[in-house]
Amino acid sequence: MNVKTLSVSCPTCKKQVLMTDEFPHRPFCSDRCKTVDFGDWASENNRIEGSQEEDENWSGDLQE
Repeated sequence: MNVKTLSVSCPTCKKQVLMTDEFPHRPFCSDRCKTVDFGDWASENNRIEGSQEEDENWSGDLQE
């Protein structure tokens, strides 16, 4: 049986990463790229947009 190993691009630097134990930080190629990505989320450079309805639902929680 011939099994192909999945390969993805590192979200930070776009280097190809095999989804194997050889790459413990997968889908990132390295701990550095993983840390850079985390920093982008923490500083809100990356975010998932929500709807205005969701914002209104949460706004009451913030005002209490």
